[in-house]
Amino acid sequence: MKRIAVVIAVLLSRTLAAQDSTQGNAAPPAAAPAPAPAAAASAATVSEAVVAKTVTDRVPQDTGTTFPADVGQVVCWTKLSGANGTTIHHVWFHGDTQVGDVALQVGGSPWRTWSRKTVPADWTGAWHVEVRDQEGKVLKRIDFTVGQ
Repeated sequence: MKRIAVVIAVLLSRTLAAQDSTQGNAAPPAAAPAPAPAAAASAATVSEAVVAKTVTDRVPQDTGTTFPADVGQVVCWTKLSGANGTTIHHVWFHGDTQVGDVALQVGGSPWRTWSRKTVPADWTGAWHVEVRDQEGKVLKRIDFTVGQ
């Protein structure tokens, strides 16, 4: 049995040597294939996004663009498509100052998610929240006002 294995190994090595085409006038070996392109950026899209006073049964309640100074907290509610398995961020701003960044895992498509932001009574004026993909690209911006 051992002798048969040696004979097969010798025959295979002769066959491979006979197929060597890199000598003589043979064409040069083909170039290595190009590397695969990097994965495409997130295809996440925001189909709906609102600022509201609260969320009940995954539905935003009392949505708006103006809230009283004593609102206490607001919610950014977002419905996404094409973001399954990624992370999005709700980045909160009072005026031009960033006051929060909430990372939210997306578990399906479509997917609804939200974050809450406490609003002190003396933080009146212009606010906005940006919905960003995991690379930091702004998918949606929602402007609102507190106390005016």
